[in-house]
Amino acid sequence: MSTENSASGGAAAANGTANNRPPHIEVRDLTMAYGAFVLMRDLNFTVRHGDVFVIMGASGCGKSTLLRHLIGLMEPTRGEILYDGVNFTAAPPQEREATLRRFGVLYQSGALWSSMTLAENIGLPLGEFTDLSPREIREIASLKLALVGLKGFEDYYPSQISGGMQKRAGLARAIALDPDILFFDEPSAGLDPVSSRLLDELILALRDSLGATVVVVSHELPSIFTIANNSVFLDAETHTMIARGDPHELLTHSTEPRVLEFLTRGEPPPNSEKAHG
Repeated sequence: MSTENSASGGAAAANGTANNRPPHIEVRDLTMAYGAFVLMRDLNFTVRHGDVFVIMGASGCGKSTLLRHLIGLMEPTRGEILYDGVNFTAAPPQEREATLRRFGVLYQSGALWSSMTLAENIGLPLGEFTDLSPREIREIASLKLALVGLKGFEDYYPSQISGGMQKRAGLARAIALDPDILFFDEPSAGLDPVSSRLLDELILALRDSLGATVVVVSHELPSIFTIANNSVFLDAETHTMIARGDPHELLTHSTEPRVLEFLTRGEPPPNSEKAHG
């Protein structure tokens, strides 16, 4: 089954002509497996600087597993991942560590330490990877919290704020070191529609203010169509990718039934015509 690509370049509409932006992440011939069980094979796609790239697919297809491969938590069975043309998969430990420091990661739960205040949570990576003084770390933590709409919440504990606020606090920690690539694993999971929309707007604002590339695992269609200008669709049935490109263009032009079923929730696509007899 051939992989579809969005022919009209929806990414270009969002961030300028796509071909004018260099590749930030390249995945080449990637195979992911658990022992003898191959989860996904022959993954090939490019994420360009400034993209909001969504990893799509049905539950259990390997979306979060792919994200874990991208951030180095799992090693591929075959293939390679490149960042700015440098082979991350084959890089020596010191070089991999330098690349990892360019990442910011937001996990589904927010992954905040419950025994630490929000300011202390955000200060963790600053204390570990910089030579800043405690006062400077506190100031930066306050700034990052303000950027995500949590000014004045420095001394609150995670249990004292809502789920949406916890997600935003997790995002503040993810941007603590001013990363140039942000990875989000189901950022809207568990949020009400209003909180989810606000988080989408925040992701786009941070992408623009940081000049970052964003990679998102999601099955939430409103979020996908709001933030994404590029994507890959993982298919659990064939154990490979069957589409890539701007989700809006895939919705209009894809001929893959499972892609259309996912993007329309099983309803007729917008340009479909019913036969009348």
